Amino acid sequence: MKQVTALALLAVAPVLCYAQTSAPPTPRAFSIEKLDPSLDTIISTSAQLELVGDRFGLTEGPVWMQRPDGGYLLFSDLISNVIYRWDPSGKISVFVDKAGYSGDDITNAGTQTRRGRMYVLMIGPNGETVDPQGRLVWCASPDGTVDRLESDGRRTVVADKFEGKRFNGPNDVVVRSDGVLYLTDSDFGLRGGRKSPLKELSFNAVYMVKYGKATVAISDKDLGGFPNGIALSPDERYLYLNAGFKKMMRYPLHRDGTLGRGTVFFEGGPGIGDGMRTDLHGNLFSTGGAGPGEVRISSPSGKHLGTLHLPISDREPQQQICATNLTFGDADGRGLYVAACEAVYHIRLNERAR
Repeated sequence: MKQVTALALLAVAPVLCYAQTSAPPTPRAFSIEKLDPSLDTIISTSAQLELVGDRFGLTEGPVWMQRPDGGYLLFSDLISNVIYRWDPSGKISVFVDKAGYSGDDITNAGTQTRRGRMYVLMIGPNGETVDPQGRLVWCASPDGTVDRLESDGRRTVVADKFEGKRFNGPNDVVVRSDGVLYLTDSDFGLRGGRKSPLKELSFNAVYMVKYGKATVAISDKDLGGFPNGIALSPDERYLYLNAGFKKMMRYPLHRDGTLGRGTVFFEGGPGIGDGMRTDLHGNLFSTGGAGPGEVRISSPSGKHLGTLHLPISDREPQQQICATNLTFGDADGRGLYVAACEAVYHIRLNERAR
């Protein structure tokens, strides 16, 4: 991996989904803002940002595949419609092709947006996770499905409907150790979003999939905003969900998989709107999605410990750097990988996170 110097990469300040404003962004170097002394246990403020790769479309859903030799990283590309594999040797290859939209006619597939100055079509896969058997599970948003890669290379549809109606666009996914699956469903899988004539479900929701059947865990109305990122606490007692871009919620999980009464985990500030993960100690790492790339680190009690600010530059052509999702990896479990729109970054942590 290549270490990133002060303004070696470009970024913009997008708003709403992945679009940007026309005003030139304010340049900044990568930095780690410490808000609480306990952050030092997790990460050093002098930790270096390393570049895994760039020139991607829009990266999402990173997941580390642990193997006896150390493992490798997988991540989605929302524009290129593939899941990439990155090996610690530095090699990047296609792991799953046509992973988001499996058809051939893109006339009504995917969601149109902006990335930097470019008008693009998000037609690829989104969030990824690993099930208790070590199999890759991911959100094929334009297909409206959650898929699983079997050991023989076959793709199995794990979930695609609620009460006979197609999902709007599975966004992110987690699987409990007993196999119960939770997914967030949003309109990003539909051309035209909520206005799409192909929209079959009038609402968005978080679904629980158990014994092959999807049930509503919580609707967007009861959540208080559209669902996007999702994470389990390390002891699987809680489920974290962001409600739009302003609020993070935490719900107790009952043994049968249903959700208890939720509480506001934190509200306002950076790192709320997109993907998230909890480390072994229960700290929540969360991302802000489109916008200046920021990763928020919060304690198990919800205290804001610090923020990772990814680099921004005002040079042309504009490259978009954001923070859409993240995962923990490396052979020793001390690596943090951040999907950052056109790039993927790596930062070493002070303690084991997975």
